[in-house]
Amino acid sequence: MTIENSQQGHLQGQPRKYNSMLVTIVTESSLESQLSRELEGLGVQGYTITDARGKGESGSRNAGWDADSNIRVEVICSESMSETIAELLEEKYYPNFAMVMYSHGVFVLRPEKFK
Repeated sequence: MTIENSQQGHLQGQPRKYNSMLVTIVTESSLESQLSRELEGLGVQGYTITDARGKGESGSRNAGWDADSNIRVEVICSESMSETIAELLEEKYYPNFAMVMYSHGVFVLRPEKFK
């Protein structure tokens, strides 16, 4: 097992890695276009959107019908951008849409792709 060397930003014995945040948003598929525009407007350089299914407070979602499906949006970004995204979602979307967002730290290679 390697030990993280936080001052140098990498794991000892491993290639150099950089700290970033992975923001994950699970929400109604009808928000895909609007949410994509919002993220780009915040300066997010890239994101991944996939179909999602499961069960939660809003019931079961099987992704079989557009009107009854969910998406998962993933963004790798800085900690400050993850906070900005959280503020936007909480203010604009949480009151009226089924949505959850969570984030956690990740190590990424090729950090220039996530500026």
